[in-house]
Amino acid sequence: SKLTNLGHLEMMWRSRVRFRPLLVRILHKSRLRYYGKPEKKMDMPYQAYFEVADGSGMMSMVLWNSLCPEWYHSMKVGTVLLLDKYAIKTSYPFKTQPTPGDSQMKRFATIEISLNVRDPPTEISIIPEEMVKPEWGLPEVKYRFITRSELDHLPNNHSCDVIGLVTFVGRAERARKREHSEDFWLYRWAHAIDGTSDQPFILELFATSQPDVFERIHPMTYLVCTQMRVIQGLTENPSRTVYLTTSNESQIFITGWHKGQPYTKDAKVKNFIQWTKSQSEADQIKKTVIGGYYPFPRPPDSFLKY
Repeated sequence: SKLTNLGHLEMMWRSRVRFRPLLVRILHKSRLRYYGKPEKKMDMPYQAYFEVADGSGMMSMVLWNSLCPEWYHSMKVGTVLLLDKYAIKTSYPFKTQPTPGDSQMKRFATIEISLNVRDPPTEISIIPEEMVKPEWGLPEVKYRFITRSELDHLPNNHSCDVIGLVTFVGRAERARKREHSEDFWLYRWAHAIDGTSDQPFILELFATSQPDVFERIHPMTYLVCTQMRVIQGLTENPSRTVYLTTSNESQIFITGWHKGQPYTKDAKVKNFIQWTKSQSEADQIKKTVIGGYYPFPRPPDSFLKY
């Protein structure tokens, strides 16, 4: 009875300094961002965005500084939070926006919840899933899984989730974030099949804030990638060059990490698991490859076409 909701917050945030507690579920989680600079002396210049929702809609939530190492890994997609003594700020207009699994959900985009270690010191509690009551009206996490047979018909920059059996994983490579910059993105290429097409998913996987998963992607593991973006039509033959790349909100999971994740209830995930049971492991292992340089998109066969 003492709780507020996101819709109410948006209406009355300017007239209040202190807000009632909030009960929300995490629907999306961004990678951890380091914003330290040599001239600024900050202990822990970290920031992470989450999209949280209750029965009234969805809003961004920002975790700041020393709260990041303390809470970031505990706050998973699907986690239910009880928040008190949080701050409300005007939204940062240039941040990336994940595509919600539920297109009908109302989005509160003018403000965001700010969780700080002081001014005021936020109180965060994680509610175990078995204690979450249906009458709280918290939305379930929804996904947008696609099969490989559907991929070629999707538009450029479309957001989707995929599951597949890894048949190839390349070595980790680096790309400069900007020309002449000292900062690099770390990424690797992977192929995954799901039995719906002769072609694999071609996945450009940038290192997210999950180094333990990123380093352990191996052939024959079940790979789930969420909030991937379609990159379509790089050459005259688009069917050969469509691939998926990670976004700021992508999460990657491999065998050993799937238990308890919300996507395990998804129909397309269950169909994929059924397909894998019909496959011969020995036959699939013969087709797998690991490591090496992977030029993509591939150059044309002749210099004339080039």
